[in-house]
Amino acid sequence: MGGAGGDAERRRQWGALFDQLDANKDGRVDVEELRQGLARLGMSAGARAEEEILREGDTDHDGQLDFEEFARFLQERERCLRLMFHRLDRNRDGQIDVSEIQQTFRSLGVPITCAQAQRILASVDRDGTMTIDWQEWRDHFLLHPLHDMEAVVHYWKHSMVLDIGESLTVPDEFSEKEKTTGMWWKQLLAGAAAGAVSRTGTAPLDRLKVFMQVHASKSNAVNVLGGLQGMVREGGIRSLWRGNGINVLKIAPESAIKFMAYEQIKRAIRGQQETLRVQERFVAGSLAGATAQTIIYPMEVLKTRLTLRATGQYVGVADCARSILRHEGIRAFYKGYLPNMLGIIPYAGIDLAIYETLKNAWLQKYGKDTADPGVLVLLACGTASSTCGQIASYPLALVRTRMQAQASVEGAPPATMRGLFRHIVAREGLPGLYRGIAPNFLKVVPAVSISYVVYENMKQALGVVSR
Repeated sequence: MGGAGGDAERRRQWGALFDQLDANKDGRVDVEELRQGLARLGMSAGARAEEEILREGDTDHDGQLDFEEFARFLQERERCLRLMFHRLDRNRDGQIDVSEIQQTFRSLGVPITCAQAQRILASVDRDGTMTIDWQEWRDHFLLHPLHDMEAVVHYWKHSMVLDIGESLTVPDEFSEKEKTTGMWWKQLLAGAAAGAVSRTGTAPLDRLKVFMQVHASKSNAVNVLGGLQGMVREGGIRSLWRGNGINVLKIAPESAIKFMAYEQIKRAIRGQQETLRVQERFVAGSLAGATAQTIIYPMEVLKTRLTLRATGQYVGVADCARSILRHEGIRAFYKGYLPNMLGIIPYAGIDLAIYETLKNAWLQKYGKDTADPGVLVLLACGTASSTCGQIASYPLALVRTRMQAQASVEGAPPATMRGLFRHIVAREGLPGLYRGIAPNFLKVVPAVSISYVVYENMKQALGVVSR
């Protein structure tokens, strides 16, 4: 569309869109009107797109867009989108097909399968031709503030193809550009910060879970409220956060080790293949998680001991480590290692499988007009999958914690995994294998929610493209 007639038609269309966004009809659009208008029109604009649109279009810096500012913004958006469309349209036939999407991903170091490319294409294709023309491309991304093809691929990669949830053991995938430009460490830093805030926010429930796992029995029942009150009576409000310091401290090294191990294992599994299937990524992620856990496991033991300590028992982390080494020897730092490793398999496998199944089911039923399931859908999928994974692996987690805490508990049973299972079932029955699961469930939703909010805000602060 060119010439004066084309320009007039474009401005007419922009005016109609502006009128739909201008809810109070004052001739100006603010950030709240943008947010509500985009939601009302069903436009998938990404996280915090409203602020970005306002920042780019508001040339007089009054916190609002008049029509001329809005029109200039859209004109620049169309120019940018045209360049990206031509980059995708490799054979210059005016249509983007599945093979061209695959080639573009591959050129940016993120190989994808034909099925994944078809899902991406279907999210933009409006007329069912399984190709994307210029108008479909423009309409889909017009109010999505992505500036280059790398940003579009990043958006697609995380919102639809490779987004597998923050709670899984399989690390995130990073493109070659993200690795070479240092973007990966920013995402790891954002994840570490999110984990630190999330764990700190739910630390009282985590300490209560450990307390119930180790001390609760048929003859000494502890409920959630009573357990919290008992801990406060023993050591005051601050005692609810015992063991949280080292729990936070181990996040960064664990994440970094897992990422590096995952890259190496993935490369070994992949061989000459362009990409890994979901089950291969699960294997690579589980092995990477096992590697990270093996290296940082002594910190897990210290965390359990510090969580269970009485007031004044240890001066700090170093004192606790010295005490364990002096009285129990070096092997004590790996007590509970076997059930911990065994627990990775059912938890990660069920978590991954249920998360992917729920998210894909939602996309097939409701995702025809969007590539992004949205925050609430992903949180719901992550919460449900994490809960199912915990139910499957919880008995192993309980046995691991009791083995870690063994020397601090008087009259502790034999220090073998099999011996502990028998002891628990004999004294407490099968429900005994799920002691402490109530506070564990209570912390799932706040932990995932806090983690997501902090992660997104940290990525914004570090300049990482939002999902």
